[in-house]
Parts: sequence; C-alpha cells; structure tokens
Amino acid sequence: MSIRVYAGAELLELGPALRSAYLDTFSAPPWYEGEAEADAFAARLVTNVERPGFVAAVAGEEVTGFATAWTTPAPFPTDRSYAQAAAALGPDRTSAWLCGALEIDELALRPSAQGTGLGARLLDAVTRDCPEGRAWLLTSQRSARAMSFYRHLGWHQASHPCADGDGLVVFLGPRHPARHLTVQPL
Repeated sequence: MSIRVYAGAELLELGPALRSAYLDTFSAPPWYEGEAEADAFAARLVTNVERPGFVAAVAGEEVTGFATAWTTPAPFPTDRSYAQAAAALGPDRTSAWLCGALEIDELALRPSAQGTGLGARLLDAVTRDCPEGRAWLLTSQRSARAMSFYRHLGWHQASHPCADGDGLVVFLGPRHPARHLTVQPL
C-alpha cells in the first residue's frame, strides 16, 4: 500500500476521508470516540496544518491510515494534554526533550489495517527526517495495545502511568537523544 507524505494545507483535500478514518479508528474501545470527537479532529486539522514543521503521512487511496506531526513550540504549550505531559516530566526535561522535537499528534489505522505493519510505516514516514531523531508522542495508558505497539517499535516510555490507570504516557522516539535517560516501566 502506498504512503504519501504531505507538508501542509494540501492535506485538507482529504478532510472527509481523514475524518472517516479517525472515526473508524477511535470509535472502538478503549477510545469510545464518536461523531463529535471526529468533528473536533477535523476542525483542529485546519489549524494544525499551519503549525511549524507540520508533516502528515497518508496510506491508501481511501485513507486506510494516517499520521500527523509537527514541531513542538517553546515555551511548551499548556492546552489540551500538554499540562499532563509537563507535570509527568518536570519543566527541565519537558523543555529539553520535547520543545523543538517532532510531536506525533495522531496515528490512526482503520481496524482492517491494524496489525499489518502499516502503523510502523506511517510513523517512519513522518519521523524519518526529524532532526537528530527527536520525536515524541503521548498515548493513553488505557490502551495496552498502543503501549505495546510503541514499545515494540523501540519507542521509550519517558513517564510513568497514573495510578488510576486513566492517564497519558509520554514516549520518546527510537532515535531521540534522551531515550537512554528514561526510566523503563516496572
């Protein structure tokens, strides 16, 4: 399956197909996202394509899967889930490890494509040119499958999960220069 890389607003031509893939991916457990969340994703995408360093990879003519990423600004943002990431890492690590690094915002695969290696190919497509291998992402600890997927690909868990089992976890990419400074899970 072919993967096409986009660097900006031309991605918006695929808006309805991306929204459909997002909904197909995240409507299942443990995400349980519906039409409202898919609409919110589509609305955010219009702004996200304008972010510095924005890159996206899209698989298939019908959008079987996609990944989006951009350069994390400094100072570190405080909206969305950023505050939880900053609290987990502390201000020094957050600034040194995440600011200026490529932030993977979304990785979505329709259920029929999960387990095929396409997710790894999409991640590779958006991260292959990131400076010094500095890439990072957040995922929910509710998804043991996502956590296992990133570990299997060599991503390094940089924060500990919340005790209540409902928090976010920061992962550093397999080539991130700080990857060896992370404490591996117990």
